[in-house]
Amino acid sequence: QVQLVESGGGLVQAGGSLRLSCAVSGRAFSSTGMGWFRQAPGKERAFVAAISWTGTSTYYADSVKGRFTISRDNAKNTLYLQMNSLKPEDTAVYYCAGAGRFLPGGASREYDYWGQGTQVTVSS
Repeated sequence: QVQLVESGGGLVQAGGSLRLSCAVSGRAFSSTGMGWFRQAPGKERAFVAAISWTGTSTYYADSVKGRFTISRDNAKNTLYLQMNSLKPEDTAVYYCAGAGRFLPGGASREYDYWGQGTQVTVSS
């Protein structure tokens, strides 16, 4: 049974930073492509960023490029999302997801494993 558990969400003012973490258990994390998605109220779940199993390849949605950084520590089985220069439109529930391969810009249906989500709220 694969488990993904996100943490690090919260309330932050516009221009601030947050770092999300996703702890993975039950699978060889180092062989898994990982991604972050987000879902704002009344909107569909949207791709944010993806990273290859080695961590050498990354891909970002245009809306977060230059502000967010995805990374992973395979020794700790943990995925990260560093979010800087946050904007009110970044407010959403953020989900980490796992797949058998690197999926740059992939659709949510292509991911096999999901966390429960963590709320990020950016005030103006």
